[in-house]
Amino acid sequence: MAFDLNENDDCVKANNFYKKLFAQIPYFFFQLVVDSNFNYSLPFVSKSVREIFELNDEDFLKNTELMLHGRIFHLDKQRFFDSFLASKKELVTWEMEFRVVLPQKGLRWFKIMATPEKTAEDSVVFLGHVSDVSDLKEHELQLKISEERFKFALEASTAGIWDWNLVTNDVFYSSLSLKILELDSADVMDNPERWDKIVHPDDLNKYYADIHEHFDNKIPFYENYHRVMTSNGKYKWILDRGKVIERDSSGSPLRVIGTHTDVSAQKEKELELLKTMKLYSDQNSRLLNFSHIVSHNLLTQAGNIKSILDFIDADQKKENVDEMLLHLRTISNSLNDTISDLAQIVKTQTNINIIVKSLNLHEYISRTITAITGFENHENKFTVINNVPEYVFIDFNPAYLESVLLNFATNALKYAHPQRDPIIIFEFSIESDGHKALKIKDNGLGIDLNVYGDLLFGMYKTFHKHEDARGLGLYIIKNQLDAMKASVSVESEVGVGTTFKIIFDDL
Repeated sequence: MAFDLNENDDCVKANNFYKKLFAQIPYFFFQLVVDSNFNYSLPFVSKSVREIFELNDEDFLKNTELMLHGRIFHLDKQRFFDSFLASKKELVTWEMEFRVVLPQKGLRWFKIMATPEKTAEDSVVFLGHVSDVSDLKEHELQLKISEERFKFALEASTAGIWDWNLVTNDVFYSSLSLKILELDSADVMDNPERWDKIVHPDDLNKYYADIHEHFDNKIPFYENYHRVMTSNGKYKWILDRGKVIERDSSGSPLRVIGTHTDVSAQKEKELELLKTMKLYSDQNSRLLNFSHIVSHNLLTQAGNIKSILDFIDADQKKENVDEMLLHLRTISNSLNDTISDLAQIVKTQTNINIIVKSLNLHEYISRTITAITGFENHENKFTVINNVPEYVFIDFNPAYLESVLLNFATNALKYAHPQRDPIIIFEFSIESDGHKALKIKDNGLGIDLNVYGDLLFGMYKTFHKHEDARGLGLYIIKNQLDAMKASVSVESEVGVGTTFKIIFDDL
């Protein structure tokens, strides 16, 4: 018979209480008996069978098989009975979720939970209940789909996730955040102060300023580019974004979530682009300066040639023509020198396929000393000291290195102090950042850097009265060093001497 407390006339009050109680519980209660011959029956079922299985209690009791076979979804039948048999055999709680197909509601998810007990007659009695968990399963399914989508988004994304609880001062880092830092565990990054310690010192001020500006509600979210040191000691560029998602009553942040994105490759390209743009800007400035010089020098000399030819046409006297031709020869030689100089500068500035080799710096300085031994424009005895160790090599273009060393050496002799024998000293050192450096010292006339400092490496800029001074030596040196990504600086005192320092793009 169906179990209905309302039919107990002796317990009307209790009956009403339990009736109301059971009405609040959306479960189907049952008692299932399985005898030793594996015959089973359902002595008691609650009236909620009508709601749960869309069956009235009489039909259900008459045809129990209808529930066991007719309603269970075909893909779950075997699993259902395997679970039931295991519970009966081991006398452990029977608990599982399965699907049923109902006439009106269609496919639904049910959960069964029952406790088996063995009787003296060797029967097994199950006391339990069945509940409709379709809504819960739908929520679980949606949650699973959301989690899978979120997981896929995280795995497919290049951004790591962080979650900072300011109340406990704990920070969660996703696996990708740890991967960016090349860490295996979040243990070493258990609080935000650890992150602050790996931010590049040059980026700290902007990093703190941006995040506190957001904390103070001045900007809607926090965004900052900075470098962080990875576990292998190298820096990476990080795009760090974050937003406060919870504040207290006074507006102070309680929780912040954000992302870390490795933008090292992008930053390197940006820096390379800026370097290239500066290179083009410098080259354009040099070309503009070059064009002004070319137009001035060539037009001046071309005008002189035209004037002399006009004199020759106007004056047919032989002695005057011969004199004009001598002037014409002088101008022609000067024009040839100018064109030769400009051609050398153009070659340096437009050479994009510069051959670079590992060169012995000591050996190249020795060659330079040999080359200037017979320097014909100096009457006094000079001394050249090569203090560069024989083991020092630099990566440089051979022709450029010869030109740079020779120009510095000949300039030192050309502008020697008239009251003392010239001395040139070559010295090698390693900079604090590891770059190789060469100093060329002399005891010559010196240069007034306060007056000529900005013009020192300009074309056709001269700083002493010397008949051979053309103002191209330092300009050519600077162009050749720029082409090799080397830098040059100068220290000088008038009447004492000059020291040029080359820092090579070489570690």
